[in-house]
Amino acid sequence: MVAKNLRRLRLKSGLSQEELADRAGLNRNYIGMIEREENAPTVDALEQISEALAIDPVVLFQDR
Repeated sequence: MVAKNLRRLRLKSGLSQEELADRAGLNRNYIGMIEREENAPTVDALEQISEALAIDPVVLFQDR
């Protein structure tokens, strides 16, 4: 769920993985791994990603 929402919201914001990673203070490879469901994000990472996307973290867990 988080992976799908993260990718959808990132693309909706017009950001590349690298741009999102820069804004969130994370590694681009880490963002890619989350989107491919190869790595589960930490709570801290979810918070950083949410802030970078200007969304409530709960949105990442919603079924759409």
